[in-house]
Amino acid sequence: MKTQAKEKTNILGLPVKETELIAAELNILLSNFQVYYQNLRGIHWNIRGKRFFDLHVKFEELYNDAQLKIDMVAERILTLGAVPLHTFDDYVTNNKLTVGKNVSKDTEAVGLIMESLSGLLKIERVILEESAKIEDEGTNSMMSDFIKEQEKTMWMMKAWSEEEI
Repeated sequence: MKTQAKEKTNILGLPVKETELIAAELNILLSNFQVYYQNLRGIHWNIRGKRFFDLHVKFEELYNDAQLKIDMVAERILTLGAVPLHTFDDYVTNNKLTVGKNVSKDTEAVGLIMESLSGLLKIERVILEESAKIEDEGTNSMMSDFIKEQEKTMWMMKAWSEEEI
């Protein structure tokens, strides 16, 4: 009977090579969440019109949630033994989302959020798939939670967008 070479694992019992790849994907997610967060801050500050009061509050809720998720992603990267990206240059280099500039119209703001969430969901689903392969339940659970919440937010934003005036 042949003996297989034991795969090198980290302190969490996860395979080192695959974990490094997941941490790199988490850094991409972190970068994109930072851009999403900044987009939300911008539309929160700049929203105008008759729906100002409702949307101003909703956008603040969303950026506070994004800020918490940013911290969770960075801490997960550290838990996996890697270093979270932390410069604007890193974020811009790894960003896949549209950067919103001077967005003040309600429909444009909600559209930007939906487009951004769609981009984040794509990244999260890749991470979910890769983390499942190595039984990285910590990352897998976090991605599942993010996906579930963001899908619900997408549904709500879509319902708002289809409102008849």
